[in-house]
Amino acid sequence: MPPAFRFAPSPNGPLHLGHALSALTGYQMAQTSGGRFLLRIEDIDAVRTREDFIASIVDDLAWLGISWEQPVLRQSTRLAAYQAAARRLQDEGLIYPCFANRSQINAVIANCPNPRDPDGAPMFPATMRRLAPAETAARVARGEPHALRLDMPRAIAAMRTKINGAPLTFTELAPDGTPQTRFARPERWGDAVIVRKETPASYHLAVVVDDAFQGVTHITRGRDLLAATDLHRLLQVLLDLPEPVYHHHRLILGADGQKLSKSASATGLAELRAGGATPASVRALIGL
Repeated sequence: MPPAFRFAPSPNGPLHLGHALSALTGYQMAQTSGGRFLLRIEDIDAVRTREDFIASIVDDLAWLGISWEQPVLRQSTRLAAYQAAARRLQDEGLIYPCFANRSQINAVIANCPNPRDPDGAPMFPATMRRLAPAETAARVARGEPHALRLDMPRAIAAMRTKINGAPLTFTELAPDGTPQTRFARPERWGDAVIVRKETPASYHLAVVVDDAFQGVTHITRGRDLLAATDLHRLLQVLLDLPEPVYHHHRLILGADGQKLSKSASATGLAELRAGGATPASVRALIGL
């Protein structure tokens, strides 16, 4: 089978130069290797998803000269698959309901500072890990909102059993294409949220389930997601999903030295187009 690459944006804002680099990097690698290129719309956040953003994503990518296989997968059509994966993890005792809100967590860590995860957020306090089974069952039965968190010590123990005690690794392609073996350290994420309160999955669960479903063999994304590979490799082992190859490319930084982002109102590709930019000038701006 030919290699398969994908670009998977969230339709909660316009694409910017950072997205252009990610999409073009994966597309060029697919073309060079004779592989497939897929577009996936990660729209499980119903509150922030907008149809006009989806339309602009398609327009911007086509303007850049990128083409992809049809049909385009939308995560909003895959909720049952995420629920099935979460049920499997729950049946194996690897995730648990968490009713705590942000203010409750902050109150606990204020009195006992916690380590921080790779994103800089305080790790979930171990003292809040699990409630008594009877209390948990009663609160779930009452319909109290809750997330599902990974029980990291149990998950790591299950993972080690599955891979016969070998270290958890992944293959990273260097900028020149040289494969390198890297070690994954999921424990530094603590009891990460696997199913959010308001959606039937987190980014981490949905992305590994969908990459396996679509047969994605090569994942190209920014270096800001390198640490997330720890969790993704752990979930792939726990759910018996295939292991893809990774390439985490450089980031496009703004004048303030921070990576471009929708939340910081980075200039969108559509705005650049309206100002006279061409696909060639965009490639030059991002160093391709």
